[in-house]
Amino acid sequence: MANIILDTDSYKHSHYLQYPPNTTMVSSYVESRGGKHPATIFFGLQAWLFKVLKNPVTLSDVDDAAWFCNQHGIPFNRAGWEHIVRQHGGYLPLEIEAAPEGELIPTGNVMLQVRNTDPACYWVTNFVETTLLRAIWYPTTVATNSFYAKKTILKYLAETSDADAEATAQFMLHDFGARGVSSEESAALGGLAHLINFRGTDTMSALVAAKRYYMEPMAGFSVPASEHSTMTSWTKSGEEAAYSNMLERFADSDIISIVADSYDIHNAVETIFGEKLKAKILENAKHGTRLTVRPDSGDPVETPIEIIKLLMEKFGATTNSKGYRVLPDHVRVLQGDGITPDTIGIILGRIKEEGLSAENIVFGMGAGLLQQCNRDTQKFAMKCSAVEVDGEMRDVFKDPVTDKGKTSKRGVLKLIRENGTYKTVRADNAETKMDENYLRPVYRNGQMLITDSFEAIRRRAFKAQ
Repeated sequence: MANIILDTDSYKHSHYLQYPPNTTMVSSYVESRGGKHPATIFFGLQAWLFKVLKNPVTLSDVDDAAWFCNQHGIPFNRAGWEHIVRQHGGYLPLEIEAAPEGELIPTGNVMLQVRNTDPACYWVTNFVETTLLRAIWYPTTVATNSFYAKKTILKYLAETSDADAEATAQFMLHDFGARGVSSEESAALGGLAHLINFRGTDTMSALVAAKRYYMEPMAGFSVPASEHSTMTSWTKSGEEAAYSNMLERFADSDIISIVADSYDIHNAVETIFGEKLKAKILENAKHGTRLTVRPDSGDPVETPIEIIKLLMEKFGATTNSKGYRVLPDHVRVLQGDGITPDTIGIILGRIKEEGLSAENIVFGMGAGLLQQCNRDTQKFAMKCSAVEVDGEMRDVFKDPVTDKGKTSKRGVLKLIRENGTYKTVRADNAETKMDENYLRPVYRNGQMLITDSFEAIRRRAFKAQ
């Protein structure tokens, strides 16, 4: 939506009339109050700044919004919006300071703080809550789920593999989520958030977003891969021919991914790949080509283990220094059905129990990666913590007796590091006054003050592993 005046909740339009008289400044913050994970990978603000705040409000936008509000039955602050257009060129008079994107921040800490810079526009700070909070909670939650999935993968690689864990893990969780999300924008931002931690994706919108908002020429990679239609169009009697065509057409690729459960996955592995097409697979292997077999049905935990074992029977296996069996480099298994951040740990745990190395398998995740999360996954909130009225600062907070978990912070805040971890304190705290504030000014009155490359964000997340 191009018109930020309408990209909000209806009740926001009446709030300019609700603050105390002579209010001149409102300061608010965003935090993850808790949730599934103990910390979050902060991500997504820069994309929102480029997409939303770099576009000035126009008088035409004001007229459109006035009509909607009038028809909708709510007040409209025409004078306030016309002031922003005439005095600020349509750019919102806000200052936003935020933690560096890609940082792992323990829950309960401020990630972002926003305040108005024009005393006449005190009401703007929380007017942007809807669009700003949505822009933060979703990519941050996806990046966090992806981060902890990677920690699980790295754990099992360290325990069961001799391979370079980081290099191997980079391509062990592939994003299949583009079709399972509610919008193309969700695919772009969620898919990009995943690529902070991994390099494999089929969500092309994420690649466009990386280039547009984070100056990254190519954020992720994919391989030639089949779908059921391209295999079943050969008919059941042509199953071998379908697989053979894949092996021939993409013989110069590093990886060929073939879905093999259209009829009988066990027969496909034992007879077709393991016998009839074995010579082609081995010939491709001489050029560094790997066949990845994808079972796409059955028990998501036990089926891939069965396929790994069948491939070992047909193509052999070695035992590494840690005592776990490993397929030869030219064959692997891709499990893309029923995958969530939680099932990855369950599957890798079972693989380890069977005496198999984690490097035998890679994962594809769709809705479990990009869609199965919400604002409460990490309990995100944006709250006002300070106002200036009649020239005096006031602490603002909520402290509901019915839910102490929703108690909010007070005062203007800063984010410091204490004993190696982030901690939120008041900006006027005498004891921490000299400590470095990790909330960096990133936007002021239409100007982007800091722009991070995607690679810099990746490096921060990598340091947090």
